[in-house]
Amino acid sequence: MPTTMLQIPAPDGRAEALAAFPDEGGRHPAVLMYPDAFGIRPVLREMAEELAGHGYYVLVPHIFYRTGPVPLFDLPEHIGEQARTALLAQVMPLIEEHTADRVRRDAEAYLEFLAGRPEVAAGPVAVTGYCIGGLLATRTAAAHPDRVAALAAFHAPVGADGPDSLARITAQFHFGHAASDLTPEALAELNGSLDGAKAHGTSEIYPGTVHGFTMADTDAFDPDGLRRHWERLLPLLAGTLRA
Repeated sequence: MPTTMLQIPAPDGRAEALAAFPDEGGRHPAVLMYPDAFGIRPVLREMAEELAGHGYYVLVPHIFYRTGPVPLFDLPEHIGEQARTALLAQVMPLIEEHTADRVRRDAEAYLEFLAGRPEVAAGPVAVTGYCIGGLLATRTAAAHPDRVAALAAFHAPVGADGPDSLARITAQFHFGHAASDLTPEALAELNGSLDGAKAHGTSEIYPGTVHGFTMADTDAFDPDGLRRHWERLLPLLAGTLRA
């Protein structure tokens, strides 16, 4: 599966991004995949390649490009609890600086880049994301309802911007929540907000999971949770981008 690192013209410089796409040539529906806060690394490359193998052009942007190039952090091969705590101390200021306005401006650049790629088919795209990347995906779908047909987010604070933002989403969606992130009562409140949106989709807690369950290089990894993630994500994409 071909993968390459690219440079995207962005509002405040040039953003690196990982692209993965089928090797048989042709044009393919695009998926903008926002990483978690730890960014582009082998596990994200593997997930992008897996998705590309199903016939998609997958773009994983370096969301903190304003701070420096990939890798921003000295990441261990496995991010255990001690390493995670130290890394979060470094990344939290970057998350706080990454305002909703920055997200919207960067999303415009990423979508424009995809629209100009010869490997990308014409038409709407999908956005997906993990952890903070899930919030970025949700903000992208809310800001560009005419360009985003499918939205997925996993162990992500998708409701952080409130019901008014969710109401602007028209994409078909799936939100897969970690059991450690959301109580059943909080899920019911979130889903009540989604019921008032123009979009249709699913929002559920993955039983027994903790925050970060899709990331195979962390202590949070849950193989059943990752498998369920693919079981939800792939039909969503097939039903929207390939309908």
